[in-house]
Amino acid sequence: MSEAGELNRKLVYRCRIFNVFEGDVRLPNGRVFKQTWIDHRPCVAVVPVNPEGKLVLIRQYRYAAGGMLLEIPAGNMDRQGEAVEVCVQRELAEEVGFQAGRLIKLFEGYLVPGYCNEYMHFFLALDLHPATLPADPDEYIQVVTASFDDAREMIRDGRIIDAKTALGIQLAAQRLEEEKERKS
Repeated sequence: MSEAGELNRKLVYRCRIFNVFEGDVRLPNGRVFKQTWIDHRPCVAVVPVNPEGKLVLIRQYRYAAGGMLLEIPAGNMDRQGEAVEVCVQRELAEEVGFQAGRLIKLFEGYLVPGYCNEYMHFFLALDLHPATLPADPDEYIQVVTASFDDAREMIRDGRIIDAKTALGIQLAAQRLEEEKERKS
């Protein structure tokens, strides 16, 4: 059996968020084929919950999706040497005007591993306090709140169609339910 891996690569496109490459790749069974893939920075997604127990969501304009999407705050780890938790706090402040007194890691993993190495870290943000940073100039965001029950209904009826948001809400709800059970 041959060792799997990249044999060669050619940069096809570069932008501020990702690079696109093409090259020959060897599979674990030795077969070689041409592959196109996206090299993407790691990123974070955060489920903020206010003191009333409501989700703090964003309605964000997404040109590629054709309009406004209801989402959890998220962003790229685009600062050299920035720790994951620092990026989470920065995104919270930029997108919803809060930071968290407590961050709980929910999950981490690849978003679309068939053609991209984008790796996302999911957190639950509790004990929110006001902390505002300027929003990114290329974002149009409105902050909204919703109960977990309402958010789950929005997932079911298609008002929330962003996969990271659906996953983040479900993971956060499960974690909070587990914490509640442990305390009782």
